[in-house]
Order: sequence, then C-alpha cells, then structure tokens
Amino acid sequence: MHFTSEQRLDGNVLERAFTLGEIPGILWTPASAAASAPVPLILLGHPPLGLPTMYPRLVARARQAVADGFAAATIELPGSGDRPRWDAAEQARAELRRAMGAGEPVTDEIIDALVLPLVDKAVPEWQAALDALLALPGIGGPVGYSGGVISIGVRLAVVEPRIVAAGLFAGSFVPRAIVGEARKVTIPLHVLLQWDDEANDRQAALDLFDAFGSKEKSLYANMGGHTGVPRFAGDEAAQFFTRHLK
Repeated sequence: MHFTSEQRLDGNVLERAFTLGEIPGILWTPASAAASAPVPLILLGHPPLGLPTMYPRLVARARQAVADGFAAATIELPGSGDRPRWDAAEQARAELRRAMGAGEPVTDEIIDALVLPLVDKAVPEWQAALDALLALPGIGGPVGYSGGVISIGVRLAVVEPRIVAAGLFAGSFVPRAIVGEARKVTIPLHVLLQWDDEANDRQAALDLFDAFGSKEKSLYANMGGHTGVPRFAGDEAAQFFTRHLK
C-alpha cells in the first residue's frame, strides 16, 4: 500500500488516498487513531461508477463512520474509474442497456455475465486491501462491510471471517448463484431497500433477504426511488455498526 495524498477534512477526519498495486483507494480515519488506540474498520462498497463520481456519497458515509469512532476505506472496482477498461464488463453492461431499452426481460444470462465476473475479481481485491489496512497502526478489528454491489457484500460475508457485520444496499441485479451463497451468510445483517427503486427487482431483493442464513437480519425499507434514500436511514445503519463493531 502506497499513500499518494493526505488532507484533513473538517473536524476529526484524516483522508488519505492510496494505491494497492494498480488499485486506487481512499482511507478515512479519526485524527486521534493511534497504535495504542486502534479503531474498528468499515469497508465502504459502491457501484461500478468510478471513485470520482461516487466520492461525494462516499465521503459523507466516511464522515459518519469517523464520527462514530471508526475508520472507513474504499477501493476502485475492476474496470471502473481510472482502472484499465474491462471489455467483458463493457459488453455485459451494453447488453443490459439494450435489453432494458427494448423493454425485454433481463435474463439470468445477462445478470450472470454482468455480476459474477465482477464478484470474482473484486472480492480478492477487497481481501488484499483488508490485509494492508489492518496492518496499519491505528486500525484494528472488528471489520464491517457497508454498501453495494450487494453480490460483492454477500460473497465477502461468506469467505472473509474478519468481517463480523454487514450493512447491504439492495438495488443491483443478483444472480441465482449469489442467492445460493446467501444461505451460508451467518453474520448480523442490516439490509436497506428502496421500495420503488426503478432499477431494482423488489421481489428479487426480498428473495435474497429471505435466503440469508443469519439469525440476526433486519430489512429497512423506505418508499422512494433509487436515489431517494432518506437521511434518517443512515442513522439506523450507524446504530447497527455501533452495536456490532464496538
């Protein structure tokens, strides 16, 4: 991990950009975090729109995490932002746009081609980032995962024992194989669902929630579209992580 920039945001937030090999990322920590007083970590997931596009929403979530006494970090997804183009992903997105534009059903084949290769590539990168982040002074466990792509969160919850709680954002297509993996998830979950999300299959999100094997799982549903998440929904997610990471 190589830090490329550093700035102090308003209040107690230290923001550092980094690279991990070819992967860009951002780390936010309380300025008071130290080896003698390490803080828990929340990994901030996001859709494959590029870190520059997602930054305003990510930094808002990071500020909340730091205010609650956590570090927060994110990395760029494969094929997004300034990372090399990924032809297979571009083709899958084009096929999705074509089907939706034509009013055709989004088939399992389209969803699998769009999501499964991304999960297969992104999850090992998240694990490598977690290795590097937990080696830094001032950051310790436990670790939570917050956000989307929800299929990435599901896979991480299954394969990464250092993640002890996850707040997942419903709102992306979910392959049937991921629904199968969800049955192996046992950590506490807080799932956010926008009931009228124009880009989300509500029933698929409900089926995924039902499949989770966790004894503690909560579905937090709000009326409104994909970008209409109410501000107070963040308060519920913050309380969830405070319960499980402190």
